[in-house]
Amino acid sequence: MTGVGPQQRLSTRLVFLANGLAMAAWAPLVPFAKARLALGEAELGLLLLCLGGGSLMAMPLTGMLTARFGCRLVMLVSGTLVCLFVPGLAFAPTPLLLGATLFAVGASIGTMDVAMNVQAVIVERESGGSLMSGFHGLFSAGGFIGAGLMALMLWGGLTPTMSAVVIVLLVAALLLMAAPNMLHGTDGPAREGPLFVMPHGAVIFIGALCFLSFLAEGAILDWSAVLLNTGQGLEASRAGIGYAAFSVAMTLGRLTGDRVVRKLGGKRVLLLGGLCGAAGFFLSVLAPGVPLALAGFVLVGLGASNVVPILFTAAGNQHAMPASLAIAAVTTLGYAGILAGPALIGFVAHATSLSLAFGGLGCFMLLIAASARLGAANRPA
Repeated sequence: MTGVGPQQRLSTRLVFLANGLAMAAWAPLVPFAKARLALGEAELGLLLLCLGGGSLMAMPLTGMLTARFGCRLVMLVSGTLVCLFVPGLAFAPTPLLLGATLFAVGASIGTMDVAMNVQAVIVERESGGSLMSGFHGLFSAGGFIGAGLMALMLWGGLTPTMSAVVIVLLVAALLLMAAPNMLHGTDGPAREGPLFVMPHGAVIFIGALCFLSFLAEGAILDWSAVLLNTGQGLEASRAGIGYAAFSVAMTLGRLTGDRVVRKLGGKRVLLLGGLCGAAGFFLSVLAPGVPLALAGFVLVGLGASNVVPILFTAAGNQHAMPASLAIAAVTTLGYAGILAGPALIGFVAHATSLSLAFGGLGCFMLLIAASARLGAANRPA
Protein backbone atom coordinates (compact mmCIF):
# COMPACT_ATOMS: atom_id res chain seq x y z
CA MET A 1 0.00 0.00 0.00
CA THR A 2 1.26 3.46 -0.86
CA GLY A 3 0.34 6.98 0.21
CA VAL A 4 1.00 6.53 3.92
CA GLY A 5 2.58 9.63 5.41
CA PRO A 6 2.22 12.18 8.23
CA GLN A 7 -1.44 12.84 7.41
CA GLN A 8 -2.34 9.16 7.76
CA ARG A 9 -0.40 8.90 11.01
CA LEU A 10 -2.26 11.93 12.40
CA SER A 11 -5.57 10.51 11.19
CA THR A 12 -4.89 7.24 13.04
CA ARG A 13 -3.99 9.09 16.23
CA LEU A 14 -7.23 11.09 16.07
CA VAL A 15 -9.32 7.92 15.70
CA PHE A 16 -7.62 6.30 18.71
CA LEU A 17 -8.25 9.47 20.73
CA ALA A 18 -11.91 9.50 19.63
CA ASN A 19 -12.38 5.84 20.57
CA GLY A 20 -10.92 6.48 24.02
CA LEU A 21 -13.28 9.43 24.53
CA ALA A 22 -16.28 7.32 23.55
CA MET A 23 -15.25 4.43 25.81
CA ALA A 24 -14.94 6.78 28.79
CA ALA A 25 -18.41 8.27 28.47
CA TRP A 26 -20.24 5.39 30.16
CA ALA A 27 -18.37 5.02 33.46
CA PRO A 28 -19.45 8.41 34.95
CA LEU A 29 -23.03 7.69 33.89
CA VAL A 30 -23.29 4.38 35.78
CA PRO A 31 -24.41 5.88 39.14
CA PHE A 32 -27.03 8.01 37.36
CA ALA A 33 -28.39 5.00 35.47
CA LYS A 34 -28.48 2.95 38.67
CA ALA A 35 -30.45 5.64 40.50
CA ARG A 36 -32.73 6.50 37.55
CA LEU A 37 -33.83 2.91 37.01
CA ALA A 38 -33.63 1.84 40.71
CA LEU A 39 -31.29 -1.01 39.80
CA GLY A 40 -29.96 -3.48 42.32
CA GLU A 41 -26.37 -4.68 42.29
CA ALA A 42 -27.24 -7.93 40.50
CA GLU A 43 -29.31 -6.15 37.84
CA LEU A 44 -26.57 -3.61 37.25
CA GLY A 45 -23.98 -6.38 36.97
CA LEU A 46 -26.01 -8.11 34.26
CA LEU A 47 -26.46 -4.86 32.36
CA LEU A 48 -22.73 -4.14 32.48
CA LEU A 49 -22.12 -7.43 30.67
CA CYS A 50 -24.09 -6.09 27.70
CA LEU A 51 -21.35 -3.60 26.83
CA GLY A 52 -18.63 -6.22 26.62
CA GLY A 53 -21.02 -8.70 25.02
CA GLY A 54 -21.73 -6.30 22.18
CA SER A 55 -18.02 -5.83 21.55
CA LEU A 56 -17.31 -9.56 21.60
CA MET A 57 -20.14 -10.24 19.14
CA ALA A 58 -19.00 -7.58 16.66
CA MET A 59 -15.22 -7.94 16.79
CA PRO A 60 -14.84 -11.32 15.05
CA LEU A 61 -16.77 -10.00 12.03
CA THR A 62 -15.02 -6.66 11.78
CA GLY A 63 -11.80 -8.02 10.30
CA MET A 64 -13.63 -9.30 7.25
CA LEU A 65 -15.79 -6.19 6.96
CA THR A 66 -12.65 -4.06 7.07
CA ALA A 67 -10.99 -6.20 4.40
CA ARG A 68 -14.02 -5.95 2.12
CA PHE A 69 -15.03 -2.34 2.61
CA GLY A 70 -11.84 -0.67 3.83
CA CYS A 71 -10.83 0.87 7.14
CA ARG A 72 -12.33 4.26 6.34
CA LEU A 73 -15.90 3.13 5.73
CA VAL A 74 -15.97 0.79 8.72
CA MET A 75 -14.53 3.41 11.08
CA LEU A 76 -16.90 6.14 9.88
CA VAL A 77 -20.02 3.94 10.05
CA SER A 78 -19.14 2.53 13.47
CA GLY A 79 -18.12 5.98 14.73
CA THR A 80 -21.42 7.44 13.56
CA LEU A 81 -23.31 4.68 15.38
CA VAL A 82 -21.28 5.41 18.53
CA CYS A 83 -22.34 9.05 18.36
CA LEU A 84 -25.98 8.08 17.87
CA PHE A 85 -26.13 5.49 20.66
CA VAL A 86 -24.02 6.97 23.49
CA PRO A 87 -26.51 9.72 24.49
CA GLY A 88 -29.12 6.98 24.92
CA LEU A 89 -27.12 5.66 27.86
CA ALA A 90 -28.09 8.80 29.77
CA PHE A 91 -31.85 8.57 29.31
CA ALA A 92 -32.82 4.95 28.48
CA PRO A 93 -36.14 4.65 30.36
CA THR A 94 -36.13 0.91 31.16
CA PRO A 95 -33.48 -1.68 32.04
CA LEU A 96 -34.26 -3.57 28.83
CA LEU A 97 -33.66 -0.50 26.67
CA LEU A 98 -30.52 0.37 28.61
CA GLY A 99 -29.19 -3.15 28.04
CA ALA A 100 -29.95 -2.92 24.33
CA THR A 101 -28.26 0.47 24.13
CA LEU A 102 -25.21 -0.82 25.99
CA PHE A 103 -25.02 -3.77 23.58
CA ALA A 104 -25.24 -1.41 20.58
CA VAL A 105 -22.59 0.93 22.02
CA GLY A 106 -20.31 -2.02 22.76
CA ALA A 107 -20.73 -3.42 19.25
CA SER A 108 -20.06 -0.02 17.65
CA ILE A 109 -17.02 0.75 19.78
CA GLY A 110 -15.68 -2.79 19.31
CA THR A 111 -16.03 -2.52 15.53
CA MET A 112 -14.27 0.84 15.54
CA ASP A 113 -11.54 -0.61 17.79
CA VAL A 114 -10.69 -3.45 15.39
CA ALA A 115 -10.80 -1.23 12.29
CA MET A 116 -8.54 1.43 13.81
CA ASN A 117 -6.02 -1.21 14.85
CA VAL A 118 -6.00 -2.65 11.33
CA GLN A 119 -5.27 0.84 10.00
CA ALA A 120 -2.63 1.33 12.69
CA VAL A 121 -0.82 -1.86 11.66
CA ILE A 122 -0.77 -0.76 8.00
CA VAL A 123 0.36 2.78 8.82
CA GLU A 124 3.13 1.51 11.09
CA ARG A 125 4.28 -1.06 8.53
CA GLU A 126 4.36 1.43 5.66
CA SER A 127 6.04 4.09 7.82
CA GLY A 128 8.90 1.73 8.66
CA GLY A 129 9.08 2.48 12.40
CA SER A 130 7.42 1.79 15.72
CA LEU A 131 4.16 3.75 16.14
CA MET A 132 1.70 1.38 17.81
CA SER A 133 2.48 2.30 21.43
CA GLY A 134 1.82 5.96 20.69
CA PHE A 135 -1.50 5.13 19.03
CA HIS A 136 -2.61 3.14 22.07
CA GLY A 137 -1.29 5.89 24.33
CA LEU A 138 -3.72 8.33 22.72
CA PHE A 139 -6.55 5.87 23.33
CA SER A 140 -5.58 5.89 27.03
CA ALA A 141 -5.33 9.69 26.99
CA GLY A 142 -8.80 9.85 25.43
CA GLY A 143 -10.11 7.78 28.29
CA PHE A 144 -8.62 10.19 30.83
CA ILE A 145 -9.94 13.25 29.03
CA GLY A 146 -13.39 11.76 28.48
CA ALA A 147 -13.87 10.54 32.04
CA GLY A 148 -12.51 13.78 33.50
CA LEU A 149 -14.61 16.00 31.25
CA MET A 150 -17.76 14.00 31.95
CA ALA A 151 -17.12 14.19 35.68
CA LEU A 152 -16.55 17.97 35.50
CA MET A 153 -19.70 18.56 33.46
CA LEU A 154 -21.84 16.45 35.78
CA TRP A 155 -20.29 18.07 38.86
CA GLY A 156 -21.00 21.49 37.30
CA GLY A 157 -24.71 20.72 36.99
CA LEU A 158 -25.00 19.72 33.34
CA THR A 159 -27.52 16.94 32.80
CA PRO A 160 -26.24 13.43 31.98
CA THR A 161 -27.80 13.65 28.51
CA MET A 162 -26.19 16.99 27.67
CA SER A 163 -22.85 15.78 29.04
CA ALA A 164 -23.03 12.72 26.78
CA VAL A 165 -23.93 14.93 23.82
CA VAL A 166 -20.83 17.08 24.42
CA ILE A 167 -18.65 13.94 24.39
CA VAL A 168 -20.15 12.63 21.15
CA LEU A 169 -19.74 16.04 19.51
CA LEU A 170 -16.04 15.87 20.37
CA VAL A 171 -15.88 12.31 19.01
CA ALA A 172 -17.63 13.40 15.81
CA ALA A 173 -15.27 16.36 15.38
CA LEU A 174 -12.21 14.14 15.74
CA LEU A 175 -13.59 11.64 13.23
CA LEU A 176 -14.37 14.40 10.75
CA MET A 177 -10.81 15.70 11.04
CA ALA A 178 -9.46 12.19 10.58
CA ALA A 179 -11.77 11.12 7.75
CA PRO A 180 -9.96 12.63 4.72
CA ASN A 181 -6.79 10.66 5.49
CA MET A 182 -8.26 7.36 6.66
CA LEU A 183 -7.15 4.37 4.60
CA HIS A 184 -9.67 3.22 2.01
CA GLY A 185 -8.26 -0.31 1.66
CA THR A 186 -6.48 -2.97 3.65
CA ASP A 187 -4.89 -6.35 3.01
CA GLY A 188 -6.46 -8.04 0.02
CA PRO A 189 -6.37 -11.80 0.79
CA ALA A 190 -9.39 -11.64 3.09
CA ARG A 191 -11.69 -9.75 0.72
CA GLU A 192 -13.46 -12.73 -0.76
CA GLY A 193 -13.18 -15.04 2.26
CA PRO A 194 -15.76 -15.92 4.89
CA LEU A 195 -16.89 -13.38 7.47
CA PHE A 196 -15.25 -15.36 10.25
CA VAL A 197 -12.45 -17.92 10.44
CA MET A 198 -11.04 -19.65 13.47
CA PRO A 199 -7.66 -18.16 14.43
CA HIS A 200 -4.73 -20.44 13.75
CA GLY A 201 -0.96 -20.50 13.67
CA ALA A 202 0.89 -17.70 15.41
CA VAL A 203 -2.37 -15.79 15.88
CA ILE A 204 -3.52 -18.24 18.58
CA PHE A 205 -0.29 -17.77 20.50
CA ILE A 206 -0.33 -13.97 20.17
CA GLY A 207 -4.01 -13.91 21.13
CA ALA A 208 -3.32 -16.02 24.22
CA LEU A 209 -0.66 -13.53 25.37
CA CYS A 210 -3.10 -10.66 24.74
CA PHE A 211 -5.69 -12.52 26.80
CA LEU A 212 -3.27 -12.72 29.74
CA SER A 213 -2.29 -9.04 29.46
CA PHE A 214 -5.89 -7.83 29.23
CA LEU A 215 -6.88 -10.18 32.05
CA ALA A 216 -4.29 -8.48 34.26
CA GLU A 217 -5.55 -5.02 33.25
CA GLY A 218 -9.17 -5.99 33.96
CA ALA A 219 -8.21 -7.36 37.35
CA ILE A 220 -6.46 -4.11 38.28
CA LEU A 221 -9.55 -2.14 37.25
CA ASP A 222 -11.96 -4.18 39.36
CA TRP A 223 -9.87 -5.48 42.26
CA SER A 224 -7.03 -3.05 43.00
CA ALA A 225 -9.22 -0.92 45.29
CA VAL A 226 -10.39 -4.03 47.15
CA LEU A 227 -6.79 -5.17 47.63
CA LEU A 228 -5.77 -1.80 49.05
CA ASN A 229 -8.84 -1.71 51.27
CA THR A 230 -8.63 -5.23 52.68
CA GLY A 231 -4.90 -5.83 52.48
CA GLN A 232 -3.53 -2.41 53.40
CA GLY A 233 -6.40 -1.01 55.44
CA LEU A 234 -6.87 2.01 53.15
CA GLU A 235 -10.37 3.45 53.49
CA ALA A 236 -12.70 2.64 50.60
CA SER A 237 -13.11 6.30 49.61
CA ARG A 238 -9.39 6.53 48.81
CA ALA A 239 -8.72 3.02 47.53
CA GLY A 240 -9.35 4.03 43.91
CA ILE A 241 -5.93 5.69 43.92
CA GLY A 242 -4.43 2.30 43.03
CA TYR A 243 -6.11 2.17 39.65
CA ALA A 244 -5.32 5.85 39.08
CA ALA A 245 -1.61 5.17 39.66
CA PHE A 246 -1.76 2.20 37.29
CA SER A 247 -3.56 4.22 34.59
CA VAL A 248 -1.18 7.18 34.71
CA ALA A 249 1.83 4.87 34.47
CA MET A 250 0.32 2.96 31.57
CA THR A 251 -0.52 6.12 29.63
CA LEU A 252 2.96 7.56 30.12
CA GLY A 253 4.51 4.22 29.19
CA ARG A 254 2.57 4.08 25.96
CA LEU A 255 3.17 7.69 24.97
CA THR A 256 6.91 7.13 25.31
CA GLY A 257 6.88 3.49 24.22
CA ASP A 258 7.65 3.95 20.53
CA ARG A 259 11.03 5.50 21.31
CA VAL A 260 11.78 2.67 23.76
CA VAL A 261 10.80 -0.01 21.23
CA ARG A 262 12.87 1.61 18.48
CA LYS A 263 15.89 1.65 20.80
CA LEU A 264 15.55 -1.78 22.44
CA GLY A 265 13.44 -3.77 19.99
CA GLY A 266 10.06 -5.41 20.53
CA LYS A 267 11.37 -8.67 21.97
CA ARG A 268 13.41 -6.98 24.67
CA VAL A 269 10.60 -4.58 25.59
CA LEU A 270 8.17 -7.48 25.86
CA LEU A 271 10.62 -9.34 28.09
CA LEU A 272 11.29 -6.34 30.32
CA GLY A 273 7.59 -5.39 30.36
CA GLY A 274 6.58 -8.85 31.54
CA LEU A 275 9.23 -8.83 34.25
CA CYS A 276 8.29 -5.32 35.37
CA GLY A 277 4.59 -6.22 35.49
CA ALA A 278 5.31 -9.38 37.47
CA ALA A 279 7.45 -7.44 39.95
CA GLY A 280 4.61 -4.94 40.34
CA PHE A 281 2.03 -7.59 41.13
CA PHE A 282 4.29 -9.31 43.64
CA LEU A 283 5.15 -5.96 45.27
CA SER A 284 1.47 -4.95 45.53
CA VAL A 285 0.81 -8.19 47.45
CA LEU A 286 3.90 -8.24 49.65
CA ALA A 287 4.24 -4.50 50.33
CA PRO A 288 4.24 -3.60 54.05
CA GLY A 289 2.46 -0.31 53.43
CA VAL A 290 0.32 1.68 51.00
CA PRO A 291 3.17 3.64 49.30
CA LEU A 292 4.98 0.47 48.23
CA ALA A 293 1.69 -1.12 47.15
CA LEU A 294 1.03 1.92 44.95
CA ALA A 295 4.56 1.61 43.57
CA GLY A 296 3.62 -1.94 42.65
CA PHE A 297 0.62 -0.72 40.63
CA VAL A 298 2.87 1.82 38.90
CA LEU A 299 5.25 -0.99 37.92
CA VAL A 300 2.34 -3.03 36.55
CA GLY A 301 1.20 -0.05 34.48
CA LEU A 302 4.67 0.61 33.10
CA GLY A 303 5.29 -3.07 32.41
CA ALA A 304 1.96 -3.76 30.74
CA SER A 305 1.85 -0.50 28.78
CA ASN A 306 3.63 -1.72 25.66
CA VAL A 307 2.77 -5.43 25.78
CA VAL A 308 -0.49 -5.14 23.82
CA PRO A 309 0.85 -2.68 21.19
CA ILE A 310 3.78 -5.02 20.50
CA LEU A 311 1.46 -8.01 20.22
CA PHE A 312 -0.92 -6.15 17.90
CA THR A 313 1.94 -5.29 15.58
CA ALA A 314 3.09 -8.90 15.67
CA ALA A 315 -0.44 -10.02 14.76
CA GLY A 316 -0.50 -7.62 11.84
CA ASN A 317 2.83 -8.87 10.50
CA GLN A 318 2.38 -12.64 10.86
CA HIS A 319 1.67 -14.69 7.73
CA ALA A 320 -0.70 -17.38 9.00
CA MET A 321 -3.78 -15.20 8.46
CA PRO A 322 -4.61 -11.90 6.72
CA ALA A 323 -3.82 -8.98 9.02
CA SER A 324 -7.42 -7.78 9.32
CA LEU A 325 -8.68 -11.20 10.44
CA ALA A 326 -5.73 -11.66 12.79
CA ILE A 327 -6.29 -8.26 14.44
CA ALA A 328 -10.01 -9.10 14.87
CA ALA A 329 -9.14 -12.44 16.49
CA VAL A 330 -6.49 -11.01 18.81
CA THR A 331 -8.71 -8.09 19.84
CA THR A 332 -11.59 -10.46 20.60
CA LEU A 333 -9.35 -12.68 22.73
CA GLY A 334 -8.02 -9.62 24.53
CA TYR A 335 -11.49 -8.32 25.37
CA ALA A 336 -12.44 -11.80 26.54
CA GLY A 337 -9.59 -11.46 29.02
CA ILE A 338 -10.98 -8.17 30.31
CA LEU A 339 -14.39 -9.73 30.82
CA ALA A 340 -13.09 -12.97 32.32
CA GLY A 341 -10.48 -11.35 34.55
CA PRO A 342 -12.69 -9.94 37.32
CA ALA A 343 -14.73 -13.15 37.62
CA LEU A 344 -11.63 -15.37 37.56
CA ILE A 345 -9.95 -13.31 40.25
CA GLY A 346 -13.14 -13.47 42.30
CA PHE A 347 -13.30 -17.26 42.11
CA VAL A 348 -9.63 -17.66 43.03
CA ALA A 349 -9.91 -15.11 45.84
CA HIS A 350 -12.96 -16.91 47.22
CA ALA A 351 -11.17 -20.27 47.14
CA THR A 352 -7.87 -18.95 48.52
CA SER A 353 -7.25 -15.21 48.99
CA LEU A 354 -7.10 -12.03 46.94
CA SER A 355 -3.36 -11.75 47.58
CA LEU A 356 -2.80 -15.20 46.13
CA ALA A 357 -4.94 -14.31 43.11
CA PHE A 358 -2.81 -11.22 42.45
CA GLY A 359 0.28 -13.37 42.85
CA GLY A 360 -1.12 -15.57 40.09
CA LEU A 361 -1.38 -12.50 37.86
CA GLY A 362 2.31 -11.90 38.49
CA CYS A 363 2.97 -15.44 37.26
CA PHE A 364 0.98 -14.68 34.09
CA MET A 365 3.21 -11.66 33.46
CA LEU A 366 6.25 -13.90 33.91
CA LEU A 367 4.75 -16.18 31.26
CA ILE A 368 4.50 -13.21 28.89
CA ALA A 369 8.16 -12.40 29.59
CA ALA A 370 9.18 -15.99 28.93
CA SER A 371 7.31 -15.90 25.63
CA ALA A 372 8.87 -12.63 24.46
CA ARG A 373 10.99 -14.14 21.71
CA LEU A 374 8.01 -15.84 20.07
CA GLY A 375 5.38 -13.24 20.93
CA ALA A 376 7.30 -10.41 19.26
CA ALA A 377 8.85 -12.56 16.53
CA ASN A 378 6.81 -10.90 13.81
CA ARG A 379 7.50 -7.35 14.96
CA PRO A 380 9.89 -5.31 12.84
CA ALA A 381 12.91 -3.97 14.69
